[in-house]
Amino acid sequence: MSEQRLIIKGGTPLRGSIRVQGAKNSALPIIAAALLCEGKTELHNCPCISDTYSSCRILTCLGCRCSFKKNDNLLIIDPSGADKTYIPDELMQEMRSSIIYMGAMLGAFGECRLSFPGGCQLGPRPIDMHLAALKKMGVRINEQYGSIECRVPEKMQGARISLGYPSVGATENIILAAVKAGGETVITNAAREPEIVDMVSFLNKCGARIRGAGGSTIAIDGVERLEGCCYNIMPDRIAAATYVSAAVCSRGEIELQGIDISLCDSYMPVFEQMGCGIYPCERGIYVNAAKHLKAPAGIITLPHPGFPTDAQPPLMAAVCKAAGTTIFEETVFENRYRHVDALGKMGADIKVVGKAAVVRGVDTMYGARVSALDLRGGAALAAAAVGAEG
Repeated sequence: MSEQRLIIKGGTPLRGSIRVQGAKNSALPIIAAALLCEGKTELHNCPCISDTYSSCRILTCLGCRCSFKKNDNLLIIDPSGADKTYIPDELMQEMRSSIIYMGAMLGAFGECRLSFPGGCQLGPRPIDMHLAALKKMGVRINEQYGSIECRVPEKMQGARISLGYPSVGATENIILAAVKAGGETVITNAAREPEIVDMVSFLNKCGARIRGAGGSTIAIDGVERLEGCCYNIMPDRIAAATYVSAAVCSRGEIELQGIDISLCDSYMPVFEQMGCGIYPCERGIYVNAAKHLKAPAGIITLPHPGFPTDAQPPLMAAVCKAAGTTIFEETVFENRYRHVDALGKMGADIKVVGKAAVVRGVDTMYGARVSALDLRGGAALAAAAVGAEG
C-alpha cells in the first residue's frame, strides 16, 4: 500500500463552519447490529471512513449486501442472504472494533468463528469479560491458536452479568448477543457512553426491548425478531473535540454544525478553562479561540462521563502552546502517548513518566515530517500542524 500523506502549511487561523460527521464509535456497532435484523437497514449520517468500508467487507463476507452512498453518507444493509458464520483473520485485523461481530453473529446464527481484533496498537485489549459474559448466557467457547469458536447448543438464555470494568466493547457484545436471547439479561457496571445509547436507540427502533442505556445498569428482554429500519447516526463528539483543538492550535474561530453542546459535556469545560469562548448557536456550537490561552492544570482520562481517552491526543496538541503546564494521566490505554515524540519534533515540551505526561507550553511550534501511529494520534498531529510555522 502506498504511503498516505497530509501536507499542511500552518500559521493561518482556522475560520469558517464545518458539519460534524456521524460518530465512528456509534456507526460501527450499529452496522454490526444490522446483521440481527430482517429486512433492509438504512443508516443515515454514516461516516465515510475506512472502518465503515471494513465493516461492509465483513458483512459482505457473511453474505449480506451493502451499498454505501458516500456523497449522501447513506449505508444500506440487506442481511437477507447472510448464511456464513466465519470471519477471516485478515478482515478481523482491519479494525479494533471487529470483535463486536462475535455478539452479532451469536445473536443472528447461534455460532461464529473469528480471531482476535487488529487496528490501532493502543495496548492489549483483553476480551476475557466478553467471553465470560457469553459463557453465562450458555455459549460454548473454544480458543485455539488465536481463533475463537463459539456455539450455542440450544437457544441463548438471558443472565445477570456484572462487569469488572465498564468496557464499551463488552457492553456492546452482550447487548448484541442478548437482544434475541430467551428471557432477561441484566448488565451491571455497564459502559455509559453516548454511543451505547445510540446503538440501543437503533435496536429499540428495530423492535428490541432494552432499557437503562446511559446508566450503569442495562436490562434487555429478548425478542423473537428485529425488523430493519431507517436510522440517523449521532454526530461524532470526538471529531468535534478534534476540530476545537485545531481551532485552539491555530488561534481560530469556527462553527461546528449539526451537534448539540450537551453531547460534549465530558470535555468542553476543559477548553473553557483554557479561555476559549464556547457558545451554543442555532446550527450547533460556536468556538472562539483567538486569544492567548492558559493551560488547564490536569486531565485524567476515565470511562464516561469522565474525560474521554479518544479526546486526549488532540487536547494534548491544543495545550502545547498554552501558557503554563498541564499534567495528563492516561488510565484507559497504556500506549495512548504514541503521538508525543512527533509533537516533540514539532517543538513541543512533553515528558512522559509511566501513565503521566507533563506538557509545558511553548511559544512556537514548527513544521516537521512526522508519522501518525494511530488514528487519534494522527488527528492530534494534524491539529498541531495547523498552528505550526512552516
